[in-house]
Amino acid sequence: MAQQSIRFRIRPDGRVEELVEGVQGQGCERLTEGIEARLGAVQQRLSTAEAYQVTPQHQPEAQTTQLS
Repeated sequence: MAQQSIRFRIRPDGRVEELVEGVQGQGCERLTEGIEARLGAVQQRLSTAEAYQVTPQHQPEAQTTQLS
């Protein structure tokens, strides 16, 4: 599993910028929703390329059967 991180930059005017790395699809919004609710209203949201990647679903391992 890739490392997940959230980076914050606090601007001199009080604005907070947040960058989520290592999370694919809409997982970044679920990861940060509690933090954003405490920080205040979101003014702008820009998605990274990772947001458009499909989160892989668990697939059962292939089984090989040997017939005699």
